[in-house]
Amino acid sequence: MPTSSASSTDAVKSTSPSGGVQSLERAFDLLERMADAGGEVGLSELSTSSGLPLPTIHRLMRTLVACGYVRQQPNRRYALGPRLIRLGESASRLLGTWARPHLARLVEETGETANMALLDGDEIVYVAQVPSKHSMRMFTEVGRRVLPHSTGVGKALLAYTPADEVRALLARTGMPAATDKTITTPDGFLAALEEVRRAGYAVDDNEQEIGVRCLAVPIPESPTAAAISISGPAGRVTDAATERIVPVLQQIAAELSVTLSTS
Repeated sequence: MPTSSASSTDAVKSTSPSGGVQSLERAFDLLERMADAGGEVGLSELSTSSGLPLPTIHRLMRTLVACGYVRQQPNRRYALGPRLIRLGESASRLLGTWARPHLARLVEETGETANMALLDGDEIVYVAQVPSKHSMRMFTEVGRRVLPHSTGVGKALLAYTPADEVRALLARTGMPAATDKTITTPDGFLAALEEVRRAGYAVDDNEQEIGVRCLAVPIPESPTAAAISISGPAGRVTDAATERIVPVLQQIAAELSVTLSTS
């Protein structure tokens, strides 16, 4: 009987308040904390941020290392492992699949090419696109990676990130000029993010490519940082067109948020 009682207690301890498996929840929480910290951390940092005791973290990290989701560096710190790449690529493809019907409606209602992009580390990656039906239209290859400072989606995705984190990102990536309209100073970019917060949408006005304007909004409460945008010739995406297009963008972003949270 004592053995049976101990087993029962262990089962209770291993179950989280949500009814799930506590060790799994803790392991995924550690992976997310590693990603938030830039992908590499020490055990003591994880213990401080998570509140878990070091022996528990060490046991979880050993398991994650054995599975390939974490690797231990020569300096004894832990880094996100290569097996996560395959999971991320598959998840990105699924996000694109779920987004395409919404992007198609965005094209129907605005007449311009619609895109969905994610913030992946320090870069923007395009995961879905539905092209405009106009003969003159914009095209961005799915999978293309760009730096955030010269794109509408980059501004939309970073608008609510703390200023010190934005400065750190820009210091890592640099701010090369894609055109003579590209913002190339951290202060200038932070001012642009303030304008995004004020207006509720982001604009790329000839900053990535001369003759092209892009309007973008973040997807609210997305499981990962994501944004949608339309892009078209500057002669079509005028200030008057912007007033008409932005509410459509915001509405479809809200609907896509529901799709992503229930998929």
